[in-house]
Amino acid sequence: MAWFSRRRHRTPDAVPSDRAAREATLAHLREFVTTRVGVEAYVEPPTNVTQTTMMLVATDGEWTRRRVPDPKVGWDLARELGIPVYDVQRTGYPQRVRDWNARQRIERERRRRAL
Repeated sequence: MAWFSRRRHRTPDAVPSDRAAREATLAHLREFVTTRVGVEAYVEPPTNVTQTTMMLVATDGEWTRRRVPDPKVGWDLARELGIPVYDVQRTGYPQRVRDWNARQRIERERRRRAL
């Protein structure tokens, strides 16, 4: 009796190459910088769960975060994008990020109640 004969051999979904992933990350960060006002970069250290990341924060507090290979790459990328860059361990996150997150929670709750 062949117990495993019905098992389908699936090919894994196409995983982007390192180069494609890097280009997608760069495109996202560039788009964020060019479509928002007063963007600043905050380089975040690696943790046990995540690798080094870079958080971009606009003047209104909207933010985005992407992984970077190491802190130096994050700093170099921010300089390439022409935006100020900070070490989040030294400066912390700006208050406007917390304010933006709070506004988003309120909006989500309003939309949920409207349904």
